[in-house]
Amino acid sequence: MVIGVRSWELHLPGVHSLKEKRAVLSSLKSRLHKQFNLSVAETAHQDVWQRSELSAAVVAADRRQADSILEAADRMVELNPSVRIIDTSAGYR
Repeated sequence: MVIGVRSWELHLPGVHSLKEKRAVLSSLKSRLHKQFNLSVAETAHQDVWQRSELSAAVVAADRRQADSILEAADRMVELNPSVRIIDTSAGYR
């Protein structure tokens, strides 16, 4: 069993309030959970309008499976027009 974690440092250029930020992040977190069965949370910058850090975790049978899921999640975040990835980090246990 492997636990994979991926974090994305995000810029939200079109957001002008915390309410708009919550809407963008809520939609993205919901899509990541539904499509990849990831546990997703905002882990930093909760009080800043145009910046966020999202972290996602997955439990998989092996590292290859965890990698595959997290790479697909990366593509989904990258293709989301409401956010821009500033930095990404990953870890496994």
